[in-house]
Amino acid sequence: MQGTLFGAPAATNGFRDPSFSRNKNLPMHRWIPWVAGFSAEFVEDCLNNYIPTRNAETWVLDPFSGVGTTLVEAYVRGINVVGFEINPYAALASDLKVHSTKISIKELSNAISVFEKFMEKAEGGLIRREPRSSPPTGFTGRHQLFSQKIQRKVLYALDYIQAIGDRTIRDIFRLALGSVMISFSNYSYEPSLTRRIVAGKPNIEDANVGLSLSAKLRLMLEDIGWLQGHLRTIGARPKALVVPKSIFSAPDSLPFRRFADLVITSPPYLNNYHYPRNTRPQMHWLGFTKGTGYSAAGEDESFGRFWQTVRSGPALKLSFEFPELAKLIECVRQSNQEKGAYGGPGWANYVATYFNDANRFCKVLSVLLKRKAVAVIVLGNSIIQGIEIKTDHMFGKIAEQNNLTYEHNIVLRKKRIGNSIVQSSVRCDHPGERTILYESAIILRR
Repeated sequence: MQGTLFGAPAATNGFRDPSFSRNKNLPMHRWIPWVAGFSAEFVEDCLNNYIPTRNAETWVLDPFSGVGTTLVEAYVRGINVVGFEINPYAALASDLKVHSTKISIKELSNAISVFEKFMEKAEGGLIRREPRSSPPTGFTGRHQLFSQKIQRKVLYALDYIQAIGDRTIRDIFRLALGSVMISFSNYSYEPSLTRRIVAGKPNIEDANVGLSLSAKLRLMLEDIGWLQGHLRTIGARPKALVVPKSIFSAPDSLPFRRFADLVITSPPYLNNYHYPRNTRPQMHWLGFTKGTGYSAAGEDESFGRFWQTVRSGPALKLSFEFPELAKLIECVRQSNQEKGAYGGPGWANYVATYFNDANRFCKVLSVLLKRKAVAVIVLGNSIIQGIEIKTDHMFGKIAEQNNLTYEHNIVLRKKRIGNSIVQSSVRCDHPGERTILYESAIILRR
């Protein structure tokens, strides 16, 4: 694979650096900048370690596919893939990548050329009519996303995109716009989406929108050509399915059971990270949602939910037996009680919800995995209200309650950066003992 490390040795723990940032120069992976993901190299190591021999009936599953790192790495090796992803922008990226073999290079190239000419006129102020597209009404923030000059150009670009007759080519343009739009907006990734002013950067008053979008489209065109040529070389056309729903829908969404030979995935961490927040601009400007608030961002369906959606109301308990975890949740609940929903009681509800979803997830895995199949789950420990929660350890124990074997835990890296809820690092059972944030691969087998 051009630009990858096929055949490169794994690290001493069996895996190379899982950080998604290592994907930024790799074909197909470089389409979308993504915070919550892992590296193509890590996926390659999982494939080599756990399914070294494959055939036409080998399947890889990613229940939280994001922008498709796992799916692409398996697909380019001729392996059948299934992915689930509730974020419609990310799901579109995954779907287009593994189905880009069906895209006509000639038609896409022609559409890009016509677009470039159209945007030259838009950039030069030569289009006399007003844009037909309108800014989304549901997107709100403390600052306008684009300057007036840039917004006008973006609306012209949307005019062109919406007029494309071929749906797949239209979606390629939509995805490309979503990929570059923050680069000429008044926001930036730090790594989470935030206003440029807050990050000490000046707002962007003007930019060549057409040129930015064209460059991304040309890169995507090159990668699609590479993928099509690569699959012809290896003589494979694997099957691919991307389901834009929660993994909890899998038993009803899939026409088959016990199909997965290997699962490689990373569920949301227990860190209250607002995952949909980073794609709110894309969700609204690309027409994926018109609503406001958490429901518009899909938080009501996301794994583990979000603290703000579960903090209020009666105390939430575990829906299954796990005394060790229940004791830890109660420890969180007793902390900072004077703050009510903003203290221990609210955070305990969040922790209970998260592990209830972990239990549901393990139940689904036990239905989808073949006998002796492996699941590699990337998670990290967390610190909630100053109390360490070994999420990976708890997850492994929950898996055991759902007919899965918890083989072992492999630490991938330490000193993972947390967010604002990581204010201290003490343990409930050893208050004076400091902890280190880490990220690990949980190895499960059915």
